[in-house]
Amino acid sequence: MFQLTAENLSLIFPLYGHNGAVKALEASSAGTNPKLIYSPSGDIIGVHALKRVSFEIRGGQRLGIVGANGSGKTTLLQVLAGIYRPDSGKLHVQGRRSNLINIGLGMRMEATGRRNIMLGGLAAGHRRGDIQRRLAEIEAFSELGEFLSMPVSTYSAGMRMRLSFAIATAFDPEVLILDEWLSAGDEVFRRKAAKRMESFVQTAGVLVLASHNIALLKRTCDLGLWLRNGKVEAFGDIKTVLEGYSRYCLTK
Repeated sequence: MFQLTAENLSLIFPLYGHNGAVKALEASSAGTNPKLIYSPSGDIIGVHALKRVSFEIRGGQRLGIVGANGSGKTTLLQVLAGIYRPDSGKLHVQGRRSNLINIGLGMRMEATGRRNIMLGGLAAGHRRGDIQRRLAEIEAFSELGEFLSMPVSTYSAGMRMRLSFAIATAFDPEVLILDEWLSAGDEVFRRKAAKRMESFVQTAGVLVLASHNIALLKRTCDLGLWLRNGKVEAFGDIKTVLEGYSRYCLTK
């Protein structure tokens, strides 16, 4: 049974030593931003990115996360994916996590495309034998042909994205964490990638998707989480959460 449970997750980004950023924040916020942490003298010393975030999703459920820019959506995804450790609270994940956050991150530019397939699969927690069995499929989907024997440093940005996408979506996900709907390449490849994404998401045991695309969230998810200033504003049925968020946006 796949499951993801967050209990009072909190995360602070300290701002010591970032004088330029601090001064800009002070000038723009004038002490009114609830995410900012102030010293007794009034200086900004940190950003409270997440504040006691709690929710639970179980096998088969799809959670859509909404919120304005800076509300904490991507930070929460990074905590759920294990990229960041929360300062407090507990996170319980049952199932292997797959995330499509910065999917090209960690690609070895001096290594060949074929070598990067193996390295990417291993970094995602897959066994060498499983990667070998999927190798031909990944190579074919990427449509990179002879370039797979060349260093990735010789690839265009579009070619690197094709390779990263082919690797990231080659294995059936258990707990899938997704920051916006992923696409890649030129128009022909994007259509192919869109079909792959639909199938990839459907096979996930649990899905967490952050997006600004309301129609996509309504179509894909059954649960909703609205973040505001790093805190949970609402959690529950996706339509109810999105209605509340839309009403809020109309007042801004």
